[in-house]
Amino acid sequence: MRLVAAFLLLALTGPTWAAQMGVVMPGGGLIYKKVESIRERKFSNLVEQKTDFSCGAAALAIIMRQAYWMDVDEDHVIKGMLVNADQDLVRTQGFSMLDMKRYLESIGMRAKGYRITPEVLITVKVPVVVLLEIRGYKHFVVLQRADKDWVYIGDPVLGHKRYTKDDFIKGWNGIVFAVLGEGYDKANALLSPPAPLTAKDKLNEFSPVRDSELMDFGFIQSDFF
Repeated sequence: MRLVAAFLLLALTGPTWAAQMGVVMPGGGLIYKKVESIRERKFSNLVEQKTDFSCGAAALAIIMRQAYWMDVDEDHVIKGMLVNADQDLVRTQGFSMLDMKRYLESIGMRAKGYRITPEVLITVKVPVVVLLEIRGYKHFVVLQRADKDWVYIGDPVLGHKRYTKDDFIKGWNGIVFAVLGEGYDKANALLSPPAPLTAKDKLNEFSPVRDSELMDFGFIQSDFF
Protein backbone atom coordinates (compact mmCIF):
# COMPACT_ATOMS: atom_id res chain seq x y z
CA MET A 1 0.00 0.00 0.00
CA ARG A 2 2.83 2.35 0.87
CA LEU A 3 4.49 1.51 -2.45
CA VAL A 4 1.32 2.38 -4.37
CA ALA A 5 1.03 5.65 -2.43
CA ALA A 6 4.65 6.48 -3.24
CA PHE A 7 4.11 5.88 -6.95
CA LEU A 8 0.92 7.95 -6.86
CA LEU A 9 2.76 10.83 -5.20
CA LEU A 10 5.47 10.59 -7.85
CA ALA A 11 2.87 10.68 -10.60
CA LEU A 12 1.20 13.75 -9.16
CA THR A 13 4.25 15.76 -8.18
CA GLY A 14 6.92 14.57 -10.59
CA PRO A 15 7.58 16.30 -13.91
CA THR A 16 5.33 15.73 -16.88
CA TRP A 17 7.45 15.84 -20.04
CA ALA A 18 6.78 15.47 -23.77
CA ALA A 19 3.03 15.74 -23.14
CA GLN A 20 2.99 12.64 -20.96
CA MET A 21 1.38 11.87 -17.62
CA GLY A 22 2.36 9.22 -15.12
CA VAL A 23 -0.43 6.72 -14.35
CA VAL A 24 -0.28 4.26 -11.44
CA MET A 25 -1.50 0.81 -12.48
CA PRO A 26 -2.97 -1.90 -10.20
CA GLY A 27 -0.07 -3.52 -8.40
CA GLY A 28 1.95 -0.31 -8.21
CA GLY A 29 3.37 -0.16 -11.73
CA LEU A 30 3.87 3.27 -13.28
CA ILE A 31 3.27 3.92 -16.97
CA TYR A 32 3.24 7.11 -18.97
CA LYS A 33 0.37 8.04 -21.27
CA LYS A 34 0.39 10.75 -23.89
CA VAL A 35 -2.01 13.56 -23.00
CA GLU A 36 -3.43 16.39 -25.08
CA SER A 37 -5.04 19.56 -23.79
CA ILE A 38 -8.45 20.66 -25.04
CA ARG A 39 -6.79 23.54 -26.86
CA GLU A 40 -4.26 21.22 -28.51
CA ARG A 41 -7.12 18.96 -29.60
CA LYS A 42 -9.05 21.96 -30.90
CA PHE A 43 -6.18 23.03 -33.16
CA SER A 44 -4.74 19.60 -34.00
CA ASN A 45 -3.35 19.61 -37.56
CA LEU A 46 -4.30 23.28 -37.95
CA VAL A 47 -2.30 26.53 -38.04
CA GLU A 48 -3.56 29.09 -35.57
CA GLN A 49 -3.96 32.63 -36.87
CA LYS A 50 -1.66 35.07 -35.05
CA THR A 51 -2.36 38.44 -36.69
CA ASP A 52 -5.43 40.50 -37.49
CA PHE A 53 -5.28 40.09 -41.26
CA SER A 54 -3.79 36.65 -41.80
CA CYS A 55 -6.64 34.13 -41.87
CA GLY A 56 -5.96 33.57 -45.59
CA ALA A 57 -2.27 32.90 -44.94
CA ALA A 58 -3.07 30.54 -42.05
CA ALA A 59 -5.67 28.67 -44.13
CA LEU A 60 -3.13 28.19 -46.94
CA ALA A 61 -0.49 27.04 -44.46
CA ILE A 62 -2.92 24.43 -43.08
CA ILE A 63 -3.42 22.85 -46.51
CA MET A 64 0.24 23.13 -47.53
CA ARG A 65 1.45 21.50 -44.29
CA GLN A 66 -1.09 18.71 -44.03
CA ALA A 67 -1.96 17.89 -47.65
CA TYR A 68 1.48 18.49 -49.20
CA TRP A 69 3.85 18.00 -46.23
CA MET A 70 5.47 21.39 -46.85
CA ASP A 71 7.49 22.95 -44.04
CA VAL A 72 5.70 26.31 -43.91
CA ASP A 73 3.98 28.33 -41.22
CA GLU A 74 1.71 31.37 -41.19
CA ASP A 75 4.63 33.83 -41.10
CA HIS A 76 6.31 32.15 -44.09
CA VAL A 77 3.13 32.39 -46.17
CA ILE A 78 2.48 36.01 -45.13
CA LYS A 79 5.94 37.06 -46.29
CA GLY A 80 5.48 35.21 -49.56
CA MET A 81 2.12 36.80 -50.30
CA LEU A 82 3.30 40.31 -49.43
CA VAL A 83 5.83 40.17 -52.27
CA ASN A 84 3.09 40.62 -54.88
CA ALA A 85 0.29 42.10 -52.79
CA ASP A 86 -0.74 45.72 -52.23
CA GLN A 87 0.54 46.08 -48.67
CA ASP A 88 -1.62 49.11 -47.86
CA LEU A 89 -4.71 47.21 -48.99
CA VAL A 90 -3.70 44.17 -46.98
CA ARG A 91 -3.41 46.28 -43.81
CA THR A 92 -7.01 47.48 -44.16
CA GLN A 93 -8.76 44.56 -45.86
CA GLY A 94 -6.51 41.55 -45.48
CA PHE A 95 -5.35 39.15 -48.19
CA SER A 96 -7.57 38.19 -51.12
CA MET A 97 -7.91 34.95 -53.08
CA LEU A 98 -5.97 36.66 -55.86
CA ASP A 99 -3.08 37.23 -53.44
CA MET A 100 -3.21 33.54 -52.52
CA LYS A 101 -3.26 32.50 -56.18
CA ARG A 102 -0.26 34.67 -57.06
CA TYR A 103 1.71 33.33 -54.10
CA LEU A 104 1.02 29.71 -54.97
CA GLU A 105 2.00 30.27 -58.59
CA SER A 106 5.25 31.94 -57.44
CA ILE A 107 6.29 28.70 -55.69
CA GLY A 108 5.35 26.41 -58.56
CA MET A 109 1.89 25.39 -57.41
CA ARG A 110 -1.50 26.15 -58.90
CA ALA A 111 -4.79 27.38 -57.49
CA LYS A 112 -8.26 27.33 -58.92
CA GLY A 113 -11.51 28.79 -57.70
CA TYR A 114 -14.71 26.91 -58.46
CA ARG A 115 -18.28 28.08 -58.03
CA ILE A 116 -20.32 25.08 -56.94
CA THR A 117 -23.83 24.46 -55.70
CA PRO A 118 -24.58 23.27 -52.16
CA GLU A 119 -25.79 19.96 -53.57
CA VAL A 120 -22.28 18.98 -54.68
CA LEU A 121 -20.43 19.95 -51.49
CA ILE A 122 -20.40 16.30 -50.52
CA THR A 123 -18.40 15.49 -53.67
CA VAL A 124 -15.47 17.76 -52.71
CA LYS A 125 -12.82 15.22 -51.70
CA VAL A 126 -9.85 17.53 -51.06
CA PRO A 127 -9.46 20.24 -48.39
CA VAL A 128 -10.19 23.66 -49.88
CA VAL A 129 -10.20 27.28 -48.71
CA VAL A 130 -13.61 28.92 -48.45
CA LEU A 131 -14.73 32.40 -47.48
CA LEU A 132 -17.43 32.58 -44.83
CA GLU A 133 -19.35 35.58 -43.61
CA ILE A 134 -19.93 35.10 -39.90
CA ARG A 135 -22.11 37.74 -38.27
CA GLY A 136 -20.88 40.32 -40.75
CA TYR A 137 -17.23 39.23 -40.60
CA LYS A 138 -15.59 37.76 -43.72
CA HIS A 139 -13.14 35.04 -42.80
CA PHE A 140 -11.09 32.42 -44.68
CA VAL A 141 -11.27 28.88 -43.32
CA VAL A 142 -10.49 25.38 -44.58
CA LEU A 143 -13.37 23.15 -45.61
CA GLN A 144 -12.15 19.70 -44.66
CA ARG A 145 -15.08 17.59 -45.75
CA ALA A 146 -18.86 17.53 -45.94
CA ASP A 147 -21.52 14.87 -45.62
CA LYS A 148 -25.28 14.98 -46.04
CA ASP A 149 -25.81 16.70 -42.67
CA TRP A 150 -22.58 18.44 -41.63
CA VAL A 151 -19.74 20.57 -42.98
CA TYR A 152 -16.42 20.23 -41.15
CA ILE A 153 -14.24 23.33 -40.96
CA GLY A 154 -10.67 24.03 -39.88
CA ASP A 155 -10.85 27.60 -38.59
CA PRO A 156 -7.53 29.43 -37.98
CA VAL A 157 -9.16 31.36 -35.11
CA LEU A 158 -11.66 28.96 -33.56
CA GLY A 159 -10.11 25.59 -34.36
CA HIS A 160 -12.09 22.59 -35.53
CA LYS A 161 -15.77 23.40 -36.04
CA ARG A 162 -18.68 21.73 -37.72
CA TYR A 163 -21.85 23.34 -38.99
CA THR A 164 -25.14 22.01 -40.17
CA LYS A 165 -25.20 22.24 -43.94
CA ASP A 166 -27.93 24.90 -43.80
CA ASP A 167 -25.93 27.08 -41.40
CA PHE A 168 -22.81 26.75 -43.53
CA ILE A 169 -24.63 27.69 -46.72
CA LYS A 170 -26.01 30.85 -45.10
CA GLY A 171 -22.51 32.28 -44.66
CA TRP A 172 -20.74 30.79 -47.69
CA ASN A 173 -20.27 32.64 -50.99
CA GLY A 174 -20.50 29.48 -53.12
CA ILE A 175 -16.81 29.36 -54.07
CA VAL A 176 -14.17 26.79 -53.15
CA PHE A 177 -10.47 27.61 -53.64
CA ALA A 178 -8.43 24.50 -54.40
CA VAL A 179 -4.65 24.28 -53.93
CA LEU A 180 -3.06 22.07 -56.59
CA GLY A 181 0.45 20.68 -56.79
CA GLU A 182 2.72 17.66 -56.82
CA GLY A 183 2.86 15.31 -53.87
CA TYR A 184 -0.73 15.56 -52.64
CA ASP A 185 -1.35 13.16 -49.74
CA LYS A 186 -4.69 11.48 -50.41
CA ALA A 187 -4.85 10.28 -46.79
CA ASN A 188 -4.05 13.64 -45.19
CA ALA A 189 -5.32 14.34 -41.68
CA LEU A 190 -7.61 17.17 -42.75
CA LEU A 191 -10.00 14.70 -44.35
CA SER A 192 -10.60 13.07 -40.95
CA PRO A 193 -11.31 15.95 -38.55
CA PRO A 194 -11.57 15.02 -34.86
CA ALA A 195 -14.94 14.09 -33.45
CA PRO A 196 -16.68 16.54 -31.09
CA LEU A 197 -15.15 16.47 -27.63
CA THR A 198 -18.30 15.74 -25.62
CA ALA A 199 -21.39 13.61 -25.80
CA LYS A 200 -23.45 16.80 -25.71
CA ASP A 201 -21.79 17.90 -28.94
CA LYS A 202 -22.78 14.60 -30.53
CA LEU A 203 -26.43 14.97 -29.54
CA ASN A 204 -27.09 18.66 -30.14
CA GLU A 205 -26.73 20.69 -33.29
CA PHE A 206 -23.76 23.03 -33.48
CA SER A 207 -24.91 26.61 -33.55
CA PRO A 208 -23.25 29.26 -35.70
CA VAL A 209 -20.35 31.17 -34.17
CA ARG A 210 -21.75 33.55 -31.56
CA ASP A 211 -20.65 37.13 -31.05
CA SER A 212 -19.52 36.24 -27.53
CA GLU A 213 -17.35 33.45 -28.93
CA LEU A 214 -15.59 35.89 -31.25
CA MET A 215 -15.08 38.30 -28.38
CA ASP A 216 -13.42 35.54 -26.36
CA PHE A 217 -10.56 35.78 -28.84
CA GLY A 218 -10.36 39.57 -28.62
CA PHE A 219 -11.59 40.16 -32.15
CA ILE A 220 -13.29 43.26 -33.44
CA GLN A 221 -14.87 43.92 -36.82
CA SER A 222 -11.58 44.89 -38.48
CA ASP A 223 -10.09 41.49 -37.69
CA PHE A 224 -12.13 39.74 -40.40
CA PHE A 225 -12.51 40.58 -44.05
